[in-house]
Amino acid sequence: MTTLAKPPNLHPPNLQFLLQHPAHFFGLGFGSGLAKKAPGTAGTLVALPLAWLIATLPPLMQLMLIAALFVIGIPICSITGKHLGVVDHGSIVWDEIVAMMLVLTFTPNQWQWWLTAFLLFRLFDIWKPYPIRQFDAKLKNGFGVMFDDLLAAIYAIICLKVLLWVMTGG
Repeated sequence: MTTLAKPPNLHPPNLQFLLQHPAHFFGLGFGSGLAKKAPGTAGTLVALPLAWLIATLPPLMQLMLIAALFVIGIPICSITGKHLGVVDHGSIVWDEIVAMMLVLTFTPNQWQWWLTAFLLFRLFDIWKPYPIRQFDAKLKNGFGVMFDDLLAAIYAIICLKVLLWVMTGG
């Protein structure tokens, strides 16, 4: 039997928890993870203005920035999950933010495409088709929290590219 260093926090995190540690602030998506309903969707929405802010950077610079956010997300999610007593607590949304930013890097800068990207990412993040569900079940650490959303982002990007090809011929 595996025990946690701290018993699971059976209460949802609150503003005090959010401000208790910098990792909590980022892990809970600047507070979006405190949403009572659909915190993952709220966190994904936070990615939209952040992606818009970096959209003017060259694509390689955007990808390097997102890669850095992914790497720092590993300890952020690990610390926050440990303090919550649940590795992949639903209020941890840094993974959704970073993954959605990645999807938007490959998405035309038009609201219709951004909406499509948002819906596709949420679909794959919630549905967790093969092998996302398997990785989600096996990797129980900060990397695992980040990695399953990276895979959902890759699925969304592939679908977006196919849609773009079908609708625009290239």
